[in-house]
Amino acid sequence: HKLEPVNLLSIDEYKEASERYQFLETQADDAEKAKQNLETLIRQLDRLARDEFTATLEKIQTHFGETFEELFQGGKARLIWPEDADILTCDIDVWAQPPGKKPAVLQQLSGGEKALTGIALLFSLLKTKPAPFVLFDEIDAPLDEANVVRFTNALKKFTDTTQMVIITHNKRTMAAAQSLYGVTMKQRGISNLVSMKLIEDGRVVQEARVA
Repeated sequence: HKLEPVNLLSIDEYKEASERYQFLETQADDAEKAKQNLETLIRQLDRLARDEFTATLEKIQTHFGETFEELFQGGKARLIWPEDADILTCDIDVWAQPPGKKPAVLQQLSGGEKALTGIALLFSLLKTKPAPFVLFDEIDAPLDEANVVRFTNALKKFTDTTQMVIITHNKRTMAAAQSLYGVTMKQRGISNLVSMKLIEDGRVVQEARVA
């Protein structure tokens, strides 16, 4: 048989291809090890997140029941979620039973009861992990007079650790504040900022300053 021309560079080409193959094989092994390490880290972080979230949720659960009972002058409330569900992704429902009422989920409560239950939950979060600054916008609007008093009394318990700023039109909430800032219009079309400092019973200790 007639032989094809001999490739004198085949040995060098094979050596080059072999080196390239070994390099790529090493890269593939490193990528697989990195993938395995990353998957292990993700599992560890996921387990840690579940443990931390569950522990925090249990603290919130305790504070929520206590704060709800304080604001409603009785009753019970708790957070509920499926036992077998993924705690990081499942829905968490608010269950509440105001005094003299049947237990219900949040959606079944009246407007005022929803608002006060929501406030109880917010306060339970602050008890669990205090924040340096909190802004409430008309949070007291759905509350009747008696519940506003309970709300402001509970609010005062956080003033040592948290600066509370409340946007409100309620006189009782204003009276519970340490300082007031507002807008007045002495002349039509001309707005002025007004501030005053209050003492415990709502009396003015510093006259209004107009800017």
